[in-house]
Amino acid sequence: MNRALKSLAIFAAFVVIYTLSRHVIHSTTTTTTTTTTTAAHSTTTTTSTTPPASDACEGQNFSGLYNTGEGAAGTVYATVTLTNTGTTSCTLHGWPILTLQDKLGAVLTSALVDVPSAGNSFQFLAGSATGLTSKANDAPTTLTLAKNATATFALAYSDVPVGTAACENAISVFVQFAKNGTPVSLTPSEPVQPCSNGEIWLSPFY
Repeated sequence: MNRALKSLAIFAAFVVIYTLSRHVIHSTTTTTTTTTTTAAHSTTTTTSTTPPASDACEGQNFSGLYNTGEGAAGTVYATVTLTNTGTTSCTLHGWPILTLQDKLGAVLTSALVDVPSAGNSFQFLAGSATGLTSKANDAPTTLTLAKNATATFALAYSDVPVGTAACENAISVFVQFAKNGTPVSLTPSEPVQPCSNGEIWLSPFY
């Protein structure tokens, strides 16, 4: 009888030890898994909340003002000021793309010439009469515009007719920062009337 009781006690002790051993192993595995899951989640969260780099500027986030300048030796000078009305910063580089429309909304012929460039020797005249600065003749640089920041570009065109060819007569000007970009709509106080088949000299953004 004693031997039977001892055998039963030994068996019972073995069962308890085995059960406790399984519980400990299971608990450790769960903890490790939780830690791994937490670390992975933390990494994902950090990556997803990293602020994105500034994007290229889009016209839909800007307002524009056409500043009519004065003429000099048959050339009319003007500037355009563009203000970032969006909620985030953006970047722009290079020359604007202009589209001119008449009072009926028809797109007019225009020949845009980037200044400075190897293909022409045109120079913008800086001074109080034209409202331009020497920056109009500088090479393009990358600009980062925060909310409410502004960028400017200069333009010029001849208002002297050539032969019997009529000059353009635009009452609306649309500015794009890049090809296929959304435009900024401008309404000059006076018509824009480039002659020579709509030739317009443009400075980079500055």
